[in-house]
Amino acid sequence: MPTPTKGPRLGGSPAHEKLMLANLATSLFKHGRIKTTETKAKRLRPLAEQLITKAKRGDLHARRQALAVVRDKDVVFQLFDQIAPRFATRPGGYTRIVKTGPRKGDAAPMAIIELVEELEVAVAPAPRKAAARKAAKADSIAVLAGEDEDAPAAAAASASDDAAESADAAADEDDEKKA
Repeated sequence: MPTPTKGPRLGGSPAHEKLMLANLATSLFKHGRIKTTETKAKRLRPLAEQLITKAKRGDLHARRQALAVVRDKDVVFQLFDQIAPRFATRPGGYTRIVKTGPRKGDAAPMAIIELVEELEVAVAPAPRKAAARKAAKADSIAVLAGEDEDAPAAAAASASDDAAESADAAADEDDEKKA
């Protein structure tokens, strides 16, 4: 639990605040985003980020510490097995707070707190270079072995012709079925 702030708690005693933050964290991990007041969102952020950091560790002690706060076993399972791997390479900043308009009833400032989605980074350029090097090496070996230089190109051309013929046959079958 983060260090409590000085002054009044969120709606009552420190025990009530702790339970409220635990319930907010449970809802955040269950749904991915929740709408609450700005104050509650700002108080929830450190707790949620600490729990995600513990989930990234993944050991039994961290799981038991998370279960002490989030008492729903299904949510803890989801936290450790789905949410934590998403943020494995991210050093922090797992949540985002977006301020929305005031609440209609009492004009309390509202906010949406959500888990930041980790973008999938393509690591394709490195294998392309390796594949190009392998292809060039295979070509040079073929030349040194005395094979025909046009043999790989001819094989590729015949494969593309076969693929075109099979596509034409499939199109003809589709036309026959429609008729």
